[in-house]
Amino acid sequence: MTTSPSSTFAPDSLVLNRKLPLWYQVSQSLRASILGRRPDAPLRLPTEDALAGHYGVSVLTMRQALKELEEEGLISRHRRRGTFIEPTALRGAPVRLLGSVDAIVAQQSGDRTSVLSHGPAPVPPEFAEYFPGRADTVAYRRLRCDESGEPTNWAENFVLPELAARIDLADLARWPMTKVLRDALGVRISRITDTVEARLADPDTARLLQVPLLSPILHYTGVTYDDTGRTVDVVRIHYRGDRFSFTVTMEAP
Repeated sequence: MTTSPSSTFAPDSLVLNRKLPLWYQVSQSLRASILGRRPDAPLRLPTEDALAGHYGVSVLTMRQALKELEEEGLISRHRRRGTFIEPTALRGAPVRLLGSVDAIVAQQSGDRTSVLSHGPAPVPPEFAEYFPGRADTVAYRRLRCDESGEPTNWAENFVLPELAARIDLADLARWPMTKVLRDALGVRISRITDTVEARLADPDTARLLQVPLLSPILHYTGVTYDDTGRTVDVVRIHYRGDRFSFTVTMEAP
């Protein structure tokens, strides 16, 4: 039995950019269509073949794009029944952005860096999921200043002890941790997951960045994985809200 076109959700069209992975473009286009749908729009998606034809990609590419949306919780897939939009899907769910390790290195670079402290530290509870089975890391605290000496941000890195044993502090005074791990230690970095959110300055951050308590702070968390999928570094960077903004550039075909 075939499904009537009116009973399935109709996604927006997409002009593909060959410089980015096709599955990523398709997943984000379909994601935008789902989150921007009318309240009375059908919840059932067309078949994989129909969606692949709509976007002009292979079924395998379409399958990877749908898997991405399923992992995000926007859709559910049921054998023999089809693929459906989750009615309770959050409209504010984060978009996954693709970039290069070199872009992360550039983002974390600063003019002048001071190593404030380093040494063994327990895994922070909020990062326990990234260090399964481990109780301790080595923590590094660094302060970055501009050419005039005014503080701009400070960073806390939590690194695997076996890697920290090989880190030269002189390298950390001139390079971001990502570059030290990749270029000095030879770690094969496969991906970095970024989270950026607005927070208020706690006493420690206010003191280090020389701003009033509860000032707006741009709080960045980066999780770095090697080519085996192991977490090698988690960093928290606290940027002065009056000195930084977070910008994402999208290239239109």
